[in-house]
Amino acid sequence: MAVTEPDLPGLTSEVFWAILEDKIPDETVNQMLWYHLGYRYDQASQTWDISQVDEVWTEAYPDPPDFIGSRPATIKITRSIPKENKQLLKEELGFGGYTIDELNPRRTRRATAVNWFLNYLKQSAASNA
Repeated sequence: MAVTEPDLPGLTSEVFWAILEDKIPDETVNQMLWYHLGYRYDQASQTWDISQVDEVWTEAYPDPPDFIGSRPATIKITRSIPKENKQLLKEELGFGGYTIDELNPRRTRRATAVNWFLNYLKQSAASNA
């Protein structure tokens, strides 16, 4: 089930750390990604409205993917981040990565999501400047 923006956590450093520290459920992280990519769920028709989603995404994912559970979706979101913004986790949050005992694909995908959010914010600020 999709939620609306007011129901989702904001894109703040505190929320990003909560995602990295596994304090926000995977479903919520997915919903945040879906929302900021432009996916909207129409309760009346019980379908996804993709009119605000870039064609790059709708071609591969007419319905929003499970970014935390899907390696291909995570690869696509990673590739959508420009090279100059690939290190925003480190540069903006000071995140040094996970230790070996913490590292697993799910947590790596959560870190990728946070980096995408940081890129999204940076690109949004640049386009509004």
